Amino acid sequence: MSQSPARRLFPILFLIVLATIATSALAQTTISNIDQMTGWESCSTCAGYGGAGPTTSHSMTQNQSSPSIDGKSVKFSIAGSTPYANALWWKQLGGKDTAHNFVFDMQYYMKNPTAAQALEFDVNQTVGGKWFIFGTECVLKGTPHWDVYDPYNRHWVATSIPCKVPKAYSWNHVVLEFHRTSTGKNQFLSVTINGVKSYFNRTYSPKAGNSSTLNVAFQMDMNKTATDYSTWVDKVSLKYW
Repeated sequence: MSQSPARRLFPILFLIVLATIATSALAQTTISNIDQMTGWESCSTCAGYGGAGPTTSHSMTQNQSSPSIDGKSVKFSIAGSTPYANALWWKQLGGKDTAHNFVFDMQYYMKNPTAAQALEFDVNQTVGGKWFIFGTECVLKGTPHWDVYDPYNRHWVATSIPCKVPKAYSWNHVVLEFHRTSTGKNQFLSVTINGVKSYFNRTYSPKAGNSSTLNVAFQMDMNKTATDYSTWVDKVSLKYW
């Protein structure tokens, strides 16, 4: 008995779908253990409002055996006497102009989480004269929640997604997903904290930029009493395609 055209077509379509999935999987690139890489940069003034915040003491110490997940965490510290001072660290990963999708994955550990005003987790891409800032901030004071960054208008936008104050002496797993749309927009997709996923569903226009770069960044903000604190970070990775 001969097969109908529809039945003959189904295996072909199925193979096309499998080939598309396989091609997409092969196209994905993951940069692992970014926390162990050399060449990290940092600043305090550039981390403030308008890139002109106060100067404050900050440090980064790699290859920490404890606390650690893989035996090589990095310790970020901020100190000083200026309320609401900030410190930012970032690692350049080279230009990846064809990348449109990003999954930023990391784990962090704090001994005194109530000392922090906020923690910031970012992916930055400059391509085609545009700077796509995928900035997210876990605001820990007031009503703890997530903010996302509007690059074009240069301000933070509060969301209704909660960001609970992390438990002290405990590892917290954060996964952030972003997309650069075909029309050239910043699209914030989701955040997953310790296995609980929430959706941002926010889209903004980028700001002007130059060169061709891709980097990940982490920022610590001090509270109104300028309480010194540290954050240990481990298993930092960026998947892109």
